[in-house]
Amino acid sequence: MAINIAAYQQIISELQPFHAQLVAVSKTKPVVDIAAFYEAGQRVFGENYVQELVEKQAVLPADITWHFIGHLQSNKVKFIAPFVHTIHAVDSLKLLQEINKQAAKHQRIIHCLLQVHIAAEETKFGLDEQELQQLLQAYAADPAAFAAVRIAGMMGMATNTTNEAQVRKEFHQLHQLFGSVKTTYFNNEAYFKELSIGMSADYPIALQEGSTMVRIGSLLFGERNYSQK
Repeated sequence: MAINIAAYQQIISELQPFHAQLVAVSKTKPVVDIAAFYEAGQRVFGENYVQELVEKQAVLPADITWHFIGHLQSNKVKFIAPFVHTIHAVDSLKLLQEINKQAAKHQRIIHCLLQVHIAAEETKFGLDEQELQQLLQAYAADPAAFAAVRIAGMMGMATNTTNEAQVRKEFHQLHQLFGSVKTTYFNNEAYFKELSIGMSADYPIALQEGSTMVRIGSLLFGERNYSQK
């Protein structure tokens, strides 16, 4: 078992002054490792793969708050809609509409974060600013059509680089956009409050740039062996 409880405790102490939440990213990791962090007090876990999340949710404690943090296909929303709390990577109006549809079937409200493309790499998913505005305008035009979702904030992934200045700039720009969207579309509603930025390599910068939620995996669970997924 490669888990690092000491690192977990250190990260929790680092998050406290910023009032930020830890999403422990447990993708590809076995149930026993998740259970160990659960015993240490962690209750929020993030997964990237639908089938893996469904299997883990079925056997782990019911009070775990599950976040789906990977790219989500619309046709797979139905499998996690009965229990998922937050979906981080909402990157299209079509996906938001499908989440609303599936949440309504289960008489639930699913929290959603709008993923914005902030990185230099083209491979990362996310809305550009024009797509973001179009989604928000559709939402604002008919909020009742989205009664089963709650747009709780935004999410972004910085460029995978050792250039800290670039990472900081990308996080800073997203934080500014977050503030503008909050004022323009949500009338400073209290529920639009989450800025999900920062992972194992860059979370200290993200915290300084306004993160309310960091997604950390390898520092807690060790490196991943995807061949064993």
